[in-house]
Amino acid sequence: DFVQFIGHLVKKAYVSARKIHLVLDNLNTHFRSSFEEILGVKEATQMLERVEFHYTPKHASWLNMAEIEIGIMDRQCTGCRIPNEQTPRSEVAAWTDRRNQAKSTIDWKFTRQDADQKLSRHYVS
Repeated sequence: DFVQFIGHLVKKAYVSARKIHLVLDNLNTHFRSSFEEILGVKEATQMLERVEFHYTPKHASWLNMAEIEIGIMDRQCTGCRIPNEQTPRSEVAAWTDRRNQAKSTIDWKFTRQDADQKLSRHYVS
């Protein structure tokens, strides 16, 4: 659960951090309202005062290396019917081992100039 994970970051993993910065996609559980729904406004406010969320663009998952890697994994190993809970665990573990042994990388071809051309209308002047 995302709220529980953030609670762990705030209360245990980064207790002494003044601010915790997280880069997230726009999944519905990644917003303040999810915290308020689960914890109540007061507790959510206390937890989130030390957390700052930075969101990836809504229509730019192709810019997100993690999204690209998850897409590759999905096509190569989880794109079938899953008969039980253990199957995806073992499939993903085997896929990860193969990918690491092959030293697979993502051939990133998006340049700064490409970004300027595609995204300049979103820049703040």
